[in-house]
Amino acid sequence: QVQLRESGGGLVQPGGSLRLSCEASGRPGARYHMAWFRQAPGKGREPVAAIDMSGTSTYYHYSVKGRFTITRDGDKNTIDLQMNDPQAEDTAVYYCNAGGTYYQNSYHPSEDYWGQGVQVAVSS
Repeated sequence: QVQLRESGGGLVQPGGSLRLSCEASGRPGARYHMAWFRQAPGKGREPVAAIDMSGTSTYYHYSVKGRFTITRDGDKNTIDLQMNDPQAEDTAVYYCNAGGTYYQNSYHPSEDYWGQGVQVAVSS
């Protein structure tokens, strides 16, 4: 069983910055491709950024390229999402996913391993 623990959500002003973190635990020695998704009110869940298990390949949704950065902590299953210059349209619940497939810079989420989500609200 894999548990995902997210942290770092909250209220941020447009143009500010916010950092989200997610740690996957429960299976010693396992490594995962991991990703952040988000779901805004009235919309479907969409991928925001993903990173492969080696940390050398990343994916970004076109709307966050150049503003958001996904990183992982060395050999750990811990990822961060640095959100710079957030805008109102980035307001959503952000979910961490682990254990999906990552191929040709495309991440397909695991159905089993989702975090509970953290709220990000961008407002002045």
